[in-house]
Amino acid sequence: MGVRLGSSFGWLWSAYAVSTYGTWIAFGAFPLIAVQVLHTQAFAVSLLGAAGLAVAAIVAVPFGPWVEYRAKRPVMIAMDLIRFLAMASIPIAYLLGLLSYGQLLVVSVICGTASIAFTAASGAYLKHLVKNEHLLVASGRFEGTSWVAIAAGPPIGGALIGLLGPVTTVAADAVSYLLSALGVLLIRGSDVAAPRDPATRMRATDLLNGWRFILHDSVLRRLFLNSVTVSGLIMATSPLLAVLLLGQYHFPAWQYGLAFGIPALGGFAGARLSAPLVARYGRHRVMIVSGWLRSIFPLGLALTQPGIPGLLTVIIVEGLLITCMGVFNPINATERLQRTPDDHAAQVLTAWSVSSRLSQALLMAIWGILATLTSPLTAITISGVLLLATPLLLPNRTHLPDAEPVESAEDRQVALRA
Repeated sequence: MGVRLGSSFGWLWSAYAVSTYGTWIAFGAFPLIAVQVLHTQAFAVSLLGAAGLAVAAIVAVPFGPWVEYRAKRPVMIAMDLIRFLAMASIPIAYLLGLLSYGQLLVVSVICGTASIAFTAASGAYLKHLVKNEHLLVASGRFEGTSWVAIAAGPPIGGALIGLLGPVTTVAADAVSYLLSALGVLLIRGSDVAAPRDPATRMRATDLLNGWRFILHDSVLRRLFLNSVTVSGLIMATSPLLAVLLLGQYHFPAWQYGLAFGIPALGGFAGARLSAPLVARYGRHRVMIVSGWLRSIFPLGLALTQPGIPGLLTVIIVEGLLITCMGVFNPINATERLQRTPDDHAAQVLTAWSVSSRLSQALLMAIWGILATLTSPLTAITISGVLLLATPLLLPNRTHLPDAEPVESAEDRQVALRA
């Protein structure tokens, strides 16, 4: 029997789950449509992913202060409805014979921007909704859901595309946002919005408040730099792995799916273990160990070779990496929320998301050039070597004492049962 977080949390979690499954069912749909339907060149397909990330991140910068001073549930519902309308426009345009590359790019930017705003609002609302001592358990449930969706979504999406056509998964993703909005609408209870003097206008400098707060707090600053760097270096190799496995080594599509579907289950296991490990060993110790391990394992991808040995190498390396991420990420999310006041949560989360997406887009582009000048495997190896230094950015004991977040024996048992 786990920790009871209440029906309101249940609806928020359900909304997150249905939209996350929708997103991963539609994973890779835009490049597929660009190639198979619009016959777009390779550079334009790469631009679709990188530009979508970068432009959405830049457009989302003003959303931090905007979300902060508004009730969070209406913001989440509005962002879900925006994403629903944007995604639904693609199958409609396809059926009418009007679909274009420009529409894919615009929808990518709109959905990316709305996702950042939704994440900021939902994170701030989660902090309001869940008791401080239960944030790690709540974050672990979100993290576990995400990894199961990553494991199950793409195979389901592939089957749907094979049976019903290339835009089917986009339509499913659109419906998932509508269901997510319904889940948020069913939440009962109070909402949260930072107080603001109506006579005071927002200044341009207010857009930087999230970054100012992060950089002012020594623990948040180190976690931020670590997270942005690690996610950027890992995501930079994702397209290169596809080129290596599918292009150079000629892995069948089903083997490529296995290489990334099976390891995602490790993320679910890690997320379930996160709270019990913290209860037993302490937050700082678990954070440091899992943070170091997630930086070591990616170097194993340098050993990838053709055939079954290469497939097993990728599955094992990715499985170990993702398990450590499943342990680390809920601790990181909990520390971030607990160290951020309620009236800064949306701005901090927006700044975090914007920076992560910009770094991912930038490093994807850099690593694409690096792979062109050398080889995909060499570029993947360089990323693995650089990742070895990233744990040095994690908070040390002087920044974050290795204190137990579970105060009593009863609370310890609750966390262990979760």
